[in-house]
Amino acid sequence: MLNKPKTSNDGATIREHLANERTFLAWISTSLGIMAFGFVVEKFSVFIKEVAILLGKPTLHQASSALQGSAPLFGIILVVFGILLVMLSFLKFKMIEKQIEQNTYHASSKLNIFLTLLILIIGILLVIYLSINI
Repeated sequence: MLNKPKTSNDGATIREHLANERTFLAWISTSLGIMAFGFVVEKFSVFIKEVAILLGKPTLHQASSALQGSAPLFGIILVVFGILLVMLSFLKFKMIEKQIEQNTYHASSKLNIFLTLLILIIGILLVIYLSINI
């Protein structure tokens, strides 16, 4: 029977695991923020439509119709992105945990690059969306 190799449980290893957990929790916090923002974007479009109907303003209603088409989709995309980020951050957390235990850790910034590019794209799309709906 194969025995699991014993690893040092000194203070440095403990600090590494705790740092890994803090990083994971930061990713979770970021993903929750992105999902909450997506929820707000989607629900705000519904709010604008209801206000337009309540006030009986045709121009406001037309603007809300334009919002109604793309805002819910954008909100759903943000929520999906937040879910994807949670899954990727958990996988990275487990991978780093294993590397710490095996003393084979090597830095990888693939998730950081992915997140940066995705946030950049979302930001550009938001600027385009906001400039079209002025």
